[in-house]
Amino acid sequence: MSATGLSAEAANGKQSGASRLRRHTALLVIVMAALIVLALFPSFAQPYYVTLVLPAFAYAIALLGFNLLFGYTGLLSFGHALFVALGAYGAAVLTSKLGIKSFELILLASGLAAVVVAIPVGLLAVRYVRIFFGILTLAFGMLFHSFLFKFYNITGGDTGIRVLRPALFGNEFSDLDKTAFLIGPFYYYCLVLLVVLGFVMWRIVHSPFGLHLTAIRENSRKAEYLGVRVRMFRLAAFLISAFYCAIGGVILAINTGQADPETAYWTHSGELVFMTVLGGFANFFGPLVGAFVFIFLKSELMSLTQYWRFFLGVTLALIVILFPRGVM
Repeated sequence: MSATGLSAEAANGKQSGASRLRRHTALLVIVMAALIVLALFPSFAQPYYVTLVLPAFAYAIALLGFNLLFGYTGLLSFGHALFVALGAYGAAVLTSKLGIKSFELILLASGLAAVVVAIPVGLLAVRYVRIFFGILTLAFGMLFHSFLFKFYNITGGDTGIRVLRPALFGNEFSDLDKTAFLIGPFYYYCLVLLVVLGFVMWRIVHSPFGLHLTAIRENSRKAEYLGVRVRMFRLAAFLISAFYCAIGGVILAINTGQADPETAYWTHSGELVFMTVLGGFANFFGPLVGAFVFIFLKSELMSLTQYWRFFLGVTLALIVILFPRGVM
């Protein structure tokens, strides 16, 4: 190769490195700005809108896990509401039936319970791909939904189970009413939890493990030929996604004070898919944005008209048509 060619290649490498640095810097600035807005939001927003951010936090955490399976591994699940419901019912059983108030213990126990359930489900499901994987996960989700209805003595049937207020780092904040607790200490706890779990997921998807998942998504046969244990990596992604969804389910249950069977219904799984597509599953932050857009749009339409489902569907369809790769 000539000296001129080497110089051109070096120049291109420098430009590429500089461009990458600018993108990372811009991304960091946007993320920091968003975190500052979220941190200050309770100080200037009405309590109603602050309480809307809590389910957005919950779904953002759940979608971090869901998109590891969908966006990075290429497996579309129609039954992940199962794991959100496991988190919700885990919080309900631990607080109402066992008297456990430690939020940290509730998060850990509910997340691990979801992983335990996800092991046999995942072992069977990851043997299939495309629509077969989706239908199989849908079947497991509907099976759990039926279980929640039929075993009334355990699950409370269609009324569900009440979820009591947890203690955050041992502090129950008994001097605060429910709203003050939710928009105060619980809000900031969930914000920090989102940041921590988001950072962990960022490290996962940019690790060799994440690169293996991307390779499997692009060409699983070629990846297997090169020595990648495809099913093992798919199962690992499935288990991680179940854990994240359960954490989101815990937050949802504490926010509403109730765990009910509809959390496991197939339409709830559909909402997870739609929020991911709405924000853009090809972008790490896309599903998080999709969660916030969906929650606030749904809330505003519900307050405006009784036909909110129709207008929500039309609005979301237009967004998807105009932004086929998501709003991100």
